[in-house]
Amino acid sequence: MKSPMVNPATKFSILSTWPWGLVRRVILTLTMAALVSAFDLFAQYKIPEKPDIQTSVYDYIVLLSPTQKRHLEQKLINYADSTSTQIVIAIISSTNGENIDYLGTNWAHDWGIGQGKEDNGVFILLAKDDRKISIKTGYGVEHLLTDALSKRIIEQDIIPFFKQDDYFGGLDQGTNSVIMTLMGMYQASKSSEKETSIGKNIFIFLIVVGFLLISRFRNRNSYHTLGRSGGHYRGGGFFSGGSSGRGNSGGFGGGGFGGGGFGGGGASGSW
Repeated sequence: MKSPMVNPATKFSILSTWPWGLVRRVILTLTMAALVSAFDLFAQYKIPEKPDIQTSVYDYIVLLSPTQKRHLEQKLINYADSTSTQIVIAIISSTNGENIDYLGTNWAHDWGIGQGKEDNGVFILLAKDDRKISIKTGYGVEHLLTDALSKRIIEQDIIPFFKQDDYFGGLDQGTNSVIMTLMGMYQASKSSEKETSIGKNIFIFLIVVGFLLISRFRNRNSYHTLGRSGGHYRGGGFFSGGSSGRGNSGGFGGGGFGGGGFGGGGASGSW
């Protein structure tokens, strides 16, 4: 038995009534969703889990020598112990195509860098092979370390060192400038070539000595108090070579990262 023939005119009439505009939009939406999912699958950088022992420098590609890493680590740990403001550096090879500002903000927020009530964290993310660096600021320090000052520190104090493959020098000078900015003492010139390095180093040295004396005085009092109560002494002053109770591996005082919040403040640069 033969199937009934369908009039071609009837076929055309049925197809002409389809909402082709809607069909096109659905197809386009599904295609874009598939492309975005594929991009995320291959390009998104997986943020590491928050470490159990939290410190100030995470060098995932071993870019720094042990001595260089220890110097940066202890400087930032001692600053955190003296002020409660946490500055953390992470060094990776590449963001895998992800925007470094977006990644830096999410990373810092996920780890909760800084204290929960003060939101006083600063996160510096270096992607070496991408030749990009980002400084991200917590809510509580955005008014001090503004986007403009973050950009200026990157361009004047960090990138000139990076262009010479001196990554430690850039991170060391950059963190000094961040600290000075948070203290209200950073004065960037219009041209980094006009800066007098000797005078700047002397100024930093005086700041270091002041914090060191304050920290030692505070730790001395803490030592006597804890000694009488059976507690443990936590040594270390700002920029000193001492540790904060974890040997050379470092470690933030006060129980580590405190849940600080980040909302996108800061800046980035490339070289």
